[in-house]
This record gives sequence, structure tokens and C-alpha cells, in this order.
Amino acid sequence: MKVLKGATALETHSAILDLIRSSGEVTRIELAARSGLTGASISRIVKQLLAEGLVVETGVGDFTGGKRRTIIQLNASARHAVGVSLDDAGVTYIVTDLAGAVIGRLRTAGIASGSPARVIKRIADELQEFLDNTGVDRSGLVGVGLAVPGRQDEDHHVLRSNPDATEWEMFAVEEALGSATGLPVAIENDSTCAAIGEYWVGRISASTDFATLYMSNGFGLGMVINGDAYRGASSNVGEIGHLVLDVNGPPCWCGNNGCLEALAAPRRIVDLALERSRLAERLGLSPRRDRLRRGFAKITAAAQSGDEDCRELIGLSAFYLAKALVSITNLLDLDRIILAGPAFSAAADIYLQRAAEELDRHSFVRAVHPTTITLSSAGQDSAALGAAAMVLHSRLTPHQTSRQLAVVSEVDQV
Repeated sequence: MKVLKGATALETHSAILDLIRSSGEVTRIELAARSGLTGASISRIVKQLLAEGLVVETGVGDFTGGKRRTIIQLNASARHAVGVSLDDAGVTYIVTDLAGAVIGRLRTAGIASGSPARVIKRIADELQEFLDNTGVDRSGLVGVGLAVPGRQDEDHHVLRSNPDATEWEMFAVEEALGSATGLPVAIENDSTCAAIGEYWVGRISASTDFATLYMSNGFGLGMVINGDAYRGASSNVGEIGHLVLDVNGPPCWCGNNGCLEALAAPRRIVDLALERSRLAERLGLSPRRDRLRRGFAKITAAAQSGDEDCRELIGLSAFYLAKALVSITNLLDLDRIILAGPAFSAAADIYLQRAAEELDRHSFVRAVHPTTITLSSAGQDSAALGAAAMVLHSRLTPHQTSRQLAVVSEVDQV
């Protein structure tokens, strides 16, 4: 952590709370050493955090002579947040405590077949029942985070989804759900949510920069730099799915040819499988959009089981994804990438192995430092978990958060 000279009281308070989060357990003396603040300043900030119920004293450290040092950590039960991931294949609800531990989970039907207004009404009803069943105290509920696919228009607070979901294009998801629930709501791209979730739940330090590659119907890249998600000029950073890999490749819906999405996304792999009539019949594949994820899951499961045709198709997808990650790593000098998202499913190991091999062989900085690539521990819940973490991050550590939570209720929940 950088020395907090010249920081405001709010920034300092926020930074120390984040340092406690990433440390897990820490003493006042350690906080002073890592932050560059005086012992008196640390004592004052910790006293305030204790009064707010955000941290607790949990015991004493090892005896090193003199007075034993008191250990401080987050008071996990003091606050809660809800994360909701909107996806064609399913809506995932997660409620976490302040430390990001999951204390409730629900999965319901996806959003592919319903109108936005009807889906939001259903989500509001399901969310109400979900919170009742988990027994979360509303007074400690920080808010609701929404993880959504596709493009965003932050100026108008609308979801710019993929071109097939025309009804969602100009629908104000954030305001609609906030009005329906009376809760503070924030919306974020699913790949960025996944990255924030890794940062918060994984206790990653603010000094560590990394990227999360998220795959659902398409691809997205979430990046955390200096403890905050990098969002770009309009919160649309990380569209790795539209990185052009073959200028003479198949057309992509974005207008280019040979994009990663057009070459390697689940739709492309299912379409290639459908061209093989015997394979399509054997797996029971369907060209219907609402069956896309199910069909891709069948292909990945068969690939993992050793089906040669399916291994060839998933291998093709993994090849293009690995090449894209090499280019991104060369551009950003990444030393850590995390693979997340529901579409990795059973064949995640194939993608992981191919990406690791390509990075080891072709990363420009491979002789300087390795680029570590791992799978998210959150699995298919990564976007929903990240959405909850995004709310906690934006409300409790605002010193390094460019995305603020929109408050639609009159009472500040924190």
C-alpha cells in the first residue's frame, strides 16, 4: 500500500478498511507499517471502525515481549450484499457477508424468453422471497449488484445487450429493479463483476493487478488495477470477444470479421457441431437460441469424456482463446489471469492447459516473468458473487472505487 499522505479522512478510513480486508487478520502495528500512518492515526481509525461495527478484535497475537498485540479483522456479519447475475441460461442470486462468504444461493429460469418488464417483475418477487428465506437483516443490507452481459450506456443507465435481445437494448434495468425492490442497485458488466469478486473474496491486495476472462454466451475481460476495476471511458472496457484474430474470418455481429467471438464462442462451436449431422443427432443439439448453453455444455462434457469430435471443437475454441490471451498479455504485461464463467463448464481444463501452453511459449515477457493462469474458485457463480462484492467494494472502500452505487431508496442502508 502507498503511504496515505495528503489523503482525505474518508479516503484514509476507506483504505485502512481495505487493508484489513486483504490482510485477513492484522494488528494495529502492522497496519501502521503497511500504510505509512502513525500509530495514533491507526488507533483513531480502528476505534471508529469498531464503533461502526465493520471490524472486530478477535484475540491477541504471539507474545514477543511487552504487551500482546490485539488482532483485528472484518466483522463479517456486520453487513450483507446481494449479487444477481442475469443470463440467458439462468438468473443466479447470491447473498454474502462483508467478507464475501456466501450465505445464500438461488438459481431460477433465464432471461432469454421473457420481456424485460416481466423478467424484472419476476426477479423482484424472487429476490424478496430469497431474502426472506435467508433471514438477512435489511438494516445491514448494503445493496443489490446486477451482473449483466453485453454493452452498457452509463449515461442513460441502460443495458446494451447482444443484438438478438432487442427488447433489452433500451430498457433501464437498474432503475426498474431499484423501483421494484426499494433497494440500492448498481449494474455492472458480468466480466468486471467477476474480476471484482476475485479481488474482494480472494483477499487480493490493492497492489496486485490482474485480469479475469469471463465466458458465457461470449467473452469479456475484467481488469482490476490499483484496487479498482478499470472500466474505460464508458464502462465498456474488456470486449476481448471482438478482438480480431483473422481479418478473413467469419463475419461477427459487431461488423468486423474474424473476431474471437465469431471464431470461438459457444454459438460458433454449437453451429460447427450442428454441421456434423451425426454428432448433432448423437448429442441431441438444437439450433434454438434458448438451447445454446445446454448444447455447448453437452459438447464440453463429451469432450471431457474423450469424444474426439467434441475435443476437436473445444480444442479449436481453446486455441483461439489462448491466442487472444497472448495478445492481451503482450499489450498489458499481465502476470495473472483468472478464467471464470458458466460456459467453461466441464471442459475448463482444456482451456486452461491450452492457454498456459501458449502463454509459456509466446508471451513477449515470458523470459522476464511467467503469466499465471488459474480457474476461478467461484465456478458458475463468479458473476453473481462478483456483483455482491461490487456493491461492498463501492460502498465500503470508495477511496479506490470509480463506480458508485445508485441509491434509489431514501434511507442509506449502510
